[in-house]
Amino acid sequence: MPKYTDVVDLYDDYGKRVAKDIPLEAISPLRNKAIKKIVSLTARTIAVDLAGIEKALKTGSMTGGGVIIKGKEMDLPLVDNAEKIAACVKEKVQVYDGDGTEVKVKGKRLVVIVPEERMNAGVEYTTGFTATAAAVTETIIDNFDVPMYKANMVKAAVWGRYPQTINFQGANIKSILDVPQNNEGAGFALRNIMANHVVSLVNRNAMQGVALSAIYEQCGSLEMGDTVGNSERGSLLALAYQGLNANNILYSIVKKNGKTGTVGTVIESLMERAIDDGVIRVKETLPSGYKMYTTDDLPKWNAYAATGMVAAVMVNVGAARAAQGVPGTILYYNDLLEHESALPGADYGRAEGVGVGMSFFSHSIYGGGGPGLFHGNHVVTRHAKGVLIPAVTAGNCLDGGTQTFSAEATSGLFKEVFGDIEEFRKPMQCVAAEAKKVKNKL
Repeated sequence: MPKYTDVVDLYDDYGKRVAKDIPLEAISPLRNKAIKKIVSLTARTIAVDLAGIEKALKTGSMTGGGVIIKGKEMDLPLVDNAEKIAACVKEKVQVYDGDGTEVKVKGKRLVVIVPEERMNAGVEYTTGFTATAAAVTETIIDNFDVPMYKANMVKAAVWGRYPQTINFQGANIKSILDVPQNNEGAGFALRNIMANHVVSLVNRNAMQGVALSAIYEQCGSLEMGDTVGNSERGSLLALAYQGLNANNILYSIVKKNGKTGTVGTVIESLMERAIDDGVIRVKETLPSGYKMYTTDDLPKWNAYAATGMVAAVMVNVGAARAAQGVPGTILYYNDLLEHESALPGADYGRAEGVGVGMSFFSHSIYGGGGPGLFHGNHVVTRHAKGVLIPAVTAGNCLDGGTQTFSAEATSGLFKEVFGDIEEFRKPMQCVAAEAKKVKNKL
């Protein structure tokens, strides 16, 4: 039997119902195999830039920071021998035939999917990166007869400046996940993925971007212990309504307000839907006529509020085609919603607070970057867990090229690497399909 009585219909990014009467537990990261696969592939999939390694060895320019090492240059035809290198890397990384290891040539790059057996032999997610880096380094040395006193150049061209730096600075191997040393603390690995990375993974599809970001954020919250016991249902409701377009609320509100709507009209639409669905009701009408609302289900209201926040960002940023409006929209959507309803905004007020700091840090007086560079591990945005970054991702998907640090500039590699993996391109459909299977078991 399901733990919760909540049942939802899941809709895709076209407003089409793809799963009916789904118990809330069927979309749980603990049960849904599509979500598990997304998380697994995030850690196991590594991109190897053969052209970058070849250039670094040929010029001696490597490890970033303008470093050029003279006297040990090597002209090795790595790109021309990509297939041979791929076969050798697979042999080194694979545990046994049929273990899920994949090494594909994509243009001038390799895409390596490290087997779960190798990952499970340790406890840290960096195994995918380190195993691939070691295999590529050894493959180049062995196949091109690199002499002993130049072997260190191959290591530097592949691994970057590590271990002189805590990260792999200047490496020609890339992973979606950052190194653990850059995580704020326990459970931040999946929250430490830039919004721009997700924008590239979903090829700028805002609805799919929200879904993938919501999966990463809610799985991160699970890792932190935030979704155990009483908090689990709230997390699943937020994932369902905000991330997976449960009951088509997100799609319908955006469609209704898309042509002439504003943040204010989005709030009107959300309030109407929440009232009609029985999520909120009038508690008291003041002498002025102002109505104060209450709810018997605060987690569900939070899920509705988070869904409306994404809709407001889509409508506002979609009209401007400029992601600079993301933090301001998040701030004032929640401010207006709290005044309209007398109930807390998304993430019980934390999203509104983050909007203030994010405006300052993203493009105001400080102006250290654009909204696309933010993630759940950032000093400004880490405080709102689960529901904030999906809204940021939505806005960056709809940006029309105004960002100094665009997704194409910071994360274009991931579009090439993950472009044909269905779980990353269409997480909404994949999660819904698996949810129907879990439903039958429940």
